[in-house]
Amino acid sequence: MSQATLRTGRIRLVPLSDEHLEHEVELDADPEVMRYLGNGRARTREEVEILHHRRLAVAGRVPGLGFWAGLVDGRFVGWWILEPPERTDQGPAEGQAELGYRLLRRHWRRGLASEGARELVRHGFEDLGLDRVFAETMAVNTASRATMAAIGMQYVRTFHLDWDEPIPGSELGDVEYAITRQEWLDHRAAGPR
Repeated sequence: MSQATLRTGRIRLVPLSDEHLEHEVELDADPEVMRYLGNGRARTREEVEILHHRRLAVAGRVPGLGFWAGLVDGRFVGWWILEPPERTDQGPAEGQAELGYRLLRRHWRRGLASEGARELVRHGFEDLGLDRVFAETMAVNTASRATMAAIGMQYVRTFHLDWDEPIPGSELGDVEYAITRQEWLDHRAAGPR
């Protein structure tokens, strides 16, 4: 199964490709966007080019998973990802995927992160047959945690990773949120609240 193009009310999610590189450079060059990621600083073009090739490779690891560029009215707003777990503490790779998202700052606080994330969770469970979707962020990243909660994910744990270059707040650890297929089905059956 190749990576599908997905749609929400406002967002067209297309498989990430080379045509999105300039947008990725803009996204990762913003220190506020990168505040809770990696080493907490903006990335250079060269760093983003290396990461771009790694991002594209995700789609080849597990059918149907990968990175999606989000477009609103034809304009890039950010990217979303469903990828297989990479660390042993994340559990078995089969049947689950990690959700992620990153938006250009000018598109923050418009509900786009949760809108795109909801569609990837739906895609994971309904189209790909996943059993569990999880997401991680720094404990201090309240905006990302709110997005995770808004799409029905529940807090699972706080954990500590060893970082070469700790950033402010890393001493409080990272958090994992998750939703299972059954929880997602139950949430859908309950309808809007």
